[in-house]
Amino acid sequence: MARVVGVHGIGKQVLGEETLRSAWAPALADGLRRAGAGQQADLAMAFYGDLFRPAGQLLAVGDPRVTAADVEPGFEEELLAAWWAEAARSDPGVVPPGADTLVPTPRSVQAALRALSGSRFFAGLALRAMVLDLKQVRRYLTDPALREAARQRVLDALGDDTRVVVAHSLGSVVAYEALCARPGHGVRAFVTLGSPLGVPHLIRDRLLPPGGVWPGGDGLVWTNLADEGDVVALVKDLRPAFGQRLRQGIVRNGAHAHDASSYLTDRLCGAAVAAGLS
Repeated sequence: MARVVGVHGIGKQVLGEETLRSAWAPALADGLRRAGAGQQADLAMAFYGDLFRPAGQLLAVGDPRVTAADVEPGFEEELLAAWWAEAARSDPGVVPPGADTLVPTPRSVQAALRALSGSRFFAGLALRAMVLDLKQVRRYLTDPALREAARQRVLDALGDDTRVVVAHSLGSVVAYEALCARPGHGVRAFVTLGSPLGVPHLIRDRLLPPGGVWPGGDGLVWTNLADEGDVVALVKDLRPAFGQRLRQGIVRNGAHAHDASSYLTDRLCGAAVAAGLS
């Protein structure tokens, strides 16, 4: 078991524990160095991405490809609309939903995907990947068996010596629920990066357990970091939802607002991890 456990976010289904660890470990070491900490982070990854990976198969002629039509009404359309609104707020180049322009922009799945594909945040991300990311978030929150299996991956990674959990994106939701499910755990520092935990209705109101429960004992320090341009972290400040003892920080990740490595190398992340290890 490791003293630091990392929990990845969406879109990692074709990777694995060691692949992710090879990216996270040096980034976290840099964050510790920026914070002036002398500790080395003994890091292990809690990997759940394969739960979203379909079994391999040979494609037949004419098999359909993922398109805008595959975005389902309800949760997926609502989350896509929320991403669009947040991207427009933080990126002047994105036409906001319902904006008065020379070419009217209908509030539709096609319009949202088109607008997001031209944003700084989603630049280079294929439509298929964007749609699949929406589906991963929905499946985690609506498929009880998958949800339990993902949480169990985090719980299996926690040992008696684990002192820090660092969780990114959807992984912060998985890790939060896992920590709540194990009362008396020894984690001292919970560090969430680019987290959607504060998004009302779509995420926050669907958490298990409900009601903004603190994910540990009185000795747990929870630090949440968000970039102002991070579209996934729609609600940057988690204190209204989870209490004023939560430590909230705003970081500057440049063009890679939601990238895990950009968060991990920040001094604030390094300081939060170092405090949990000391």
